Parts: sequence; structure tokens; C-alpha cells
Amino acid sequence: MVNGENTIFYERNGKLYRSDKRFDSKEQLNDIIGKIVSYANRTVNMRTPIVDARLKNGSRVNVVMEPISIDGTALTIRRFKDTPLTAENLINGGSVSSEIMLLLSKLVHAGYNILISGSTGSGKTTLLNILTGYIPKDERIITIEDSAELRITGIDNLVRMETRNASSDGGGEIHIRDLIRAALRMRPDRIIVGEVRGSEAIDMLQSFSVGQDGSMSTIHANSSEDALYRLEMLLMMGDLNMPLSAMRRQISIGVDIIVHIGRMKDKSRKVLEVREVLGYELENVKTHLLYRYENSNFVKYGDVQNTYKLERAALA
Repeated sequence: MVNGENTIFYERNGKLYRSDKRFDSKEQLNDIIGKIVSYANRTVNMRTPIVDARLKNGSRVNVVMEPISIDGTALTIRRFKDTPLTAENLINGGSVSSEIMLLLSKLVHAGYNILISGSTGSGKTTLLNILTGYIPKDERIITIEDSAELRITGIDNLVRMETRNASSDGGGEIHIRDLIRAALRMRPDRIIVGEVRGSEAIDMLQSFSVGQDGSMSTIHANSSEDALYRLEMLLMMGDLNMPLSAMRRQISIGVDIIVHIGRMKDKSRKVLEVREVLGYELENVKTHLLYRYENSNFVKYGDVQNTYKLERAALA
């Protein structure tokens, strides 16, 4: 994390440290940023002062140039492990129990639509990547991301798609909504949306509801229940001429399971809740708590009630 040419921080094992290094000048910092974004076929300048990019090694880069960043140009690089984390890593590290992981593996295999919620840096993409490992290997998978981070292995019939920023003349931009609509015409068994954060929630829910059982996505939220309200807000952003009751009904049809993950005060990451969506009742989305992390334990509150997909997959 570079906050101007004189201030650099880095993260190690979930904790932030200040580096004693610095850049010689603003010009040196800007030159290095120019080289970094050029590797990803991006440009950053006064006309386009905010840029997101992905490097060949999968690292995510964000640049906010001065004077938009008041105290100097800000450069943030999120680098991922060379070897992706596994379910065993999460279990051994105390992020989730083996019982919860076993349930999630069955739900993914059986084709439940899963929404992973959490704050920035909570590990949503990491968990999503792990859950994709439970998808049957003979299915056709389409992944859609702002910046490609997922590392799906073992699936031969895989199409990975990534959004594109507008060119210098303002044309050629490709949104997540465009990619979801294209994916629906590509005969997918499942659609994996890296993160839903805008009006594309409409198309994502439609893809969840029209036969792509087992689709998954992530969303920023503070709890599993808050993820539902956040989805409502994103649907409203889509300028849908639809009453709130219809939006909630659409959510109740499209989403089967919500997994909420968060960071604790000690910087560790935990699966905090697993909640089942049961349907629409009394103008609200009805949910059922399955697991919650409390008092340093993963506590079971109930069993999955909508077992038809598990039964269909002979996993009940």
C-alpha cells in the first residue's frame, strides 16, 4: 500500500506494518505505476485517474492519482498466494469447522445457489474459489469477474470472462451485466459471478432462477441477513419498475444459501454464519439459521429444510 511517495505499508499475516522504504520522487512513483498498468493494457492519467488492473500473476492493482488522492498518488497491490488455500487449510486454521465444510461441499455438488457475503478482505473470493472445487467435473462452468481471481481447476469445460474498461475515446467498455447476458446464451451448467456490486444483481438473480442450479457469487455485507437487504438495494439501482415485494420474491427464488465470512479482531477469518433461504412469507424473505460462530465455537442451529436438491443428487 503506497500512500504517496513517502509512505508505504505492507500486510503480513493479516497485520499492517509501515515500511522504511520510500520513493525518490513523485515522478519515480508515477513512472513505476505507468509500467505496472501498461502490463495490463491500462492507462492512468488526469483524464482517467482511477484504474483497476490485474497482473499476469493474478495480483490486483488499484491506482488513484493525485489530486484525486489528496496526499499523493495511492497504489494498492493485492497479491495472492502462489498456492491457493484449500478447505483443509481453512479447517486447520480454525476458519471453519469440518462439519460446515462437509455440508457446503454437499450443497455445491447438489446444485444449491450460494451467495457468500462479507466485508472487504474477509476472504469471500478465497472461500468461493474453494467451493468451486466441489463442482462435478463434467459440468460447463462460466466465470464472470471484474478482475479474474478465481483459480478453478479440474474443470475442462470452463469459460473465464472479465470486464473491460472503456478505451481512451470512451468506447469499448464491457460491464458484468453484458457478460452475464452473454453467459446465459452459452449453455452453462453454472455461472460463477466473482462479485455483485451494482445493477448486474438483476441479471445474476435471473441466472440463478432460470435453471443454472449451483451458481455462486459474493457480495459486500455485514451479516448474512444484511446480504439480503444489500441485494434489494442493488436491484433498486437497476431502475426496475418492480415493487419491493416482487424483488424480495425474486431473491427468495434465486438464492438458496448465504454464507457470511468475516475478520475477527485478531485478524483471523471465520465463517460466521450459514443461513438457508426458505422462501417468501408475509412480504419478507424467510431464512433459517444453520450455523453461527459464537463463543469461539461453530454452533449448529438446524438442518437444511429444503432438501429436494440433496435428494435429487442422492446426498440427503
